[in-house]
Amino acid sequence: MPHRNEHIARHRITHGVMGALLVLACRPTGPADHYGFITRLGNDTVAVENVTRQGNTETTDEVDRFPLVRVRHTEIQLGPDGSIRHLVMQIYTPSEPPAQRHRQVVADVTRDSVFLSKTDSTGTVRRAFATNGGVIEAHLPQMYSLYELYFDAALNRAELAKRPPGDTEQMRQFYIDREFDQFPLGHGVVRPLPGGTAEISHDWLAGVGTAAFDSAGHMLSYSGARTTYKVDVSRLATPPDIQAAAGRFEAAEAKSGVTELSVRDTVRASIGKASFTIDYGRPLVRGRVLVGNILPYDHVWRTGANAATQFTTSAPVTVAGIRVPAGTYTLWTVPRTHGADLIVNRESGQWGTDYDGSRDLGMAHMTTDTLGTPAEKFTISIDPSSKTRGALTMEWGPFRWMAPIEVR
Repeated sequence: MPHRNEHIARHRITHGVMGALLVLACRPTGPADHYGFITRLGNDTVAVENVTRQGNTETTDEVDRFPLVRVRHTEIQLGPDGSIRHLVMQIYTPSEPPAQRHRQVVADVTRDSVFLSKTDSTGTVRRAFATNGGVIEAHLPQMYSLYELYFDAALNRAELAKRPPGDTEQMRQFYIDREFDQFPLGHGVVRPLPGGTAEISHDWLAGVGTAAFDSAGHMLSYSGARTTYKVDVSRLATPPDIQAAAGRFEAAEAKSGVTELSVRDTVRASIGKASFTIDYGRPLVRGRVLVGNILPYDHVWRTGANAATQFTTSAPVTVAGIRVPAGTYTLWTVPRTHGADLIVNRESGQWGTDYDGSRDLGMAHMTTDTLGTPAEKFTISIDPSSKTRGALTMEWGPFRWMAPIEVR
């Protein structure tokens, strides 16, 4: 394997992301604009970008861990409307098999089509998708220089069409990373708003992200607070040291292996004749305020992360007074100013954003307590107190929510 400094140098690029959002034609070539972005999930850094933009050429160095560590070198040529015309990205993924660690992605966009090629030492995969004349951008989950391009093209288009703030701009997106490259073009929507802000939603974003811009159209910040990617992104006036950041990310991955940001776990327990299984995602606090912030009051929460929390009982029980026949269900919670409500839903196997209230088995209030030692990782447990009784307990940060279980 090449030394880290060698592959960082090989993928050297400066993520220059379409600065001025209201420029309506090709930018004149002038002094290069150098800046960066840092993406945090709570107090954890999950991506760092170094951006250079000159005219309609963007070059970037970037490293992210979502969850695999990837080091990227990207060069992009933009059209007069701010959409991507040509993209070349070199990707180094240290945890992948040696033949797949170094990969090149090339995208060429015409009025009618997107042509993609993805090459590693095992060969080249080529794909072509019809654009139907849409504005085309590239998508990666935590590369916000690409988000800035997304906003730039959409706001340019809105300005040209003289649309009022609040009207939406429809976009299309192609996917770069291997996990998504078999999918056709996705759909995205940008909504310019007054006060130098805009919203974005797309096929791979559950919820609506919000960005703020300065008077020159530079993206200053992005918030995923209203999405399931609850990141905070800040613009850096001084380009960051990608080599150093990549070294830290790679060292952590080499020590601990590849770990999901919210690991999946399984709880198994019994109360008398009833056996229980709970399958759920375990997010971390990461220094964040939970109830009322990450978990908004009076909104249904998936009770964990990623896929919905699955609850299986082998015998009829009551949970917080809700009669639950033997079977598999999903558990949802609604944080309140005083405690939380538990929802048992008949549907199972769905993603954690696919809540269907029409299939609720019931809702009931849980008792609440404060932990002496906060729980960094969200934890669900079932604790028997007799052959017929026990408790379902949820702990995260400072809170403990409890629902009595009775075997019928």
